[in-house]
Amino acid sequence: MSEQDHYFTARPASPDERRLLRVHLAGRDVEVETAGGIFSPDHVDLGTRVLLDHVPAPPSQGDLLDLGCGWGPIALTLALESPTARVWAVDVNERALDLARRNAERLGVTNLRAVRPEEVPDDVLFAAIWSNPPIRVGKVALHAMLTHWLGRRAPGGEAHLVVGKNLGADSLQRWIAAELDVAVDRTASAKGFRVLAVHDR
Repeated sequence: MSEQDHYFTARPASPDERRLLRVHLAGRDVEVETAGGIFSPDHVDLGTRVLLDHVPAPPSQGDLLDLGCGWGPIALTLALESPTARVWAVDVNERALDLARRNAERLGVTNLRAVRPEEVPDDVLFAAIWSNPPIRVGKVALHAMLTHWLGRRAPGGEAHLVVGKNLGADSLQRWIAAELDVAVDRTASAKGFRVLAVHDR
């Protein structure tokens, strides 16, 4: 991936060469489609795996959010585990969104919507948010993103974020708690990553 072709680029310039990948999601082995120019195209990245291994079961009903969905490992897990919930897979990368839609179709998932951030209706509040947020977009953009989306939790809704310890997980935990006036608990620490649970005080 070139310097100009980050995974948070809206339209990646790299060749859109699709390939199939065998992965383990929601307790089963599945085959998904992936491509270059998106986040972690060759595997379920370590941070996402740590998140999926340590989050509680998602709510069975309501709106669930995967913020920064990539090709869809988190959103697909939410959709497979909570088939009667509505899952929003949000990303700015058009190629990632196309892959998430195609993977949902491939796995027979009908409750997943892969959309750009502005396509989520303003009145939607989330019973759960699971995210491996794009730390590398920079602090200003990251803080704006988290302020917006964490503020859209439904009453009693929880967010679960995975952040690399060496990418500022502990300072981000303090910032979220202070800035949004919420409780932020470290619920797991594994393989250099922290899992943070955000909920009302």
